[in-house]
Amino acid sequence: MPAMTTTPADSTPSLPAFRTRPALAAHALTAAVLLGCLALAGCKGGADAQAREKDGDKKEEKAQESVPVEVAAVANRPVAASYSGTAPLEARGESQVVAKTSGVALQVMAEVGQHVRAGQVLVRLDSDRAALQAAQSAAQVRKLEANYHRSLQLSKQQLVSANDLDQLKFDLENARAVNRLANLEVSYANVVAPISGIIADRSIKAGNFVQLNSPIFRIVDTSRIEATLNVPERELATIKPGLPVQLMVDALPGKPFLGTVDRVAPVVDSGSGTFRVICAFDSAALLQPGMFGRIRIDYDQRANALVIPRNALLDDENDPAVYVVRNNKAARVAVKLGYFDGEWVEVRGGLKPGDRVVTAGKVALREGTEVQVIGDPAAKKVATVANAGKTP
Repeated sequence: MPAMTTTPADSTPSLPAFRTRPALAAHALTAAVLLGCLALAGCKGGADAQAREKDGDKKEEKAQESVPVEVAAVANRPVAASYSGTAPLEARGESQVVAKTSGVALQVMAEVGQHVRAGQVLVRLDSDRAALQAAQSAAQVRKLEANYHRSLQLSKQQLVSANDLDQLKFDLENARAVNRLANLEVSYANVVAPISGIIADRSIKAGNFVQLNSPIFRIVDTSRIEATLNVPERELATIKPGLPVQLMVDALPGKPFLGTVDRVAPVVDSGSGTFRVICAFDSAALLQPGMFGRIRIDYDQRANALVIPRNALLDDENDPAVYVVRNNKAARVAVKLGYFDGEWVEVRGGLKPGDRVVTAGKVALREGTEVQVIGDPAAKKVATVANAGKTP
């Protein structure tokens, strides 16, 4: 029987464990409720932040709807119809000075850069041999002249035949020609300038032996400078001699030179479809042959033309148009163009004086786009309001 007795200590440990389970469940429920409240609060805060961010984006988007642009007013100013081209400058006259006889250069009397006149002696050559030949031929001429006059008197007495008299006459003419040639050789010893101008090159020194026909100087006439343009044949009816010409050279930036159309070739080159136009300019000691010139020929003038800046045109040559600012919106307007004059272009239709055309910011524009005119007081006010609406 003692084996069946149950000790109270065997059952006491299970009673406290059974009693603590409801308490643990209550604590878990309380923690779950707290976590749910925190989650709801976080969701509400996130939703409020997202709402504020969306409101800021809407304000910023609204502020950025207007495209900043630069404008220019349509106005009246004089314009000129012109043709522009480029050409190297050339001297009106240029000559190579050559020796017409051989000999030693005794004197060289010109330097590079010196201005010389036509006929001025530049070099003296040794002419002793030519002078002796001239003296010898002159003596022969005097001898034949004496014989001819004597025979002429005898022919009157019929002592000399007509055939002998004619022979003496022909011999005398031949001797005179030889004498003139010898004198010409003597004159060639003085090398003279064929034209007036400035010595550009010199290839001789005193004491040098000069060969026949060897170049020793180069002279350029810079009193007038010329430029030859090859102009398309479509301009043949508009470009005439006497039209004003403006010249700009790269070597002298910002300094224009005025000239005229001097000559126009009446023949069109069949290969290139162009004709030659020669423009002349007074050098004023500044223009030099060889400079690169940019030339503009004005063939018509309009004193009070309606113009806009050239950069206001949209990139469509077949359908010229501009954007005009009307009620702070961009409106595409087709225009009829006239003359192009530098940075300006004449408008023959589509605009009126005072219209504001967009010159910068055209790429971002479409028909009806809201715009802000840079520098306009209204634009500054809009920008201030837009900046105030942004969140820090």
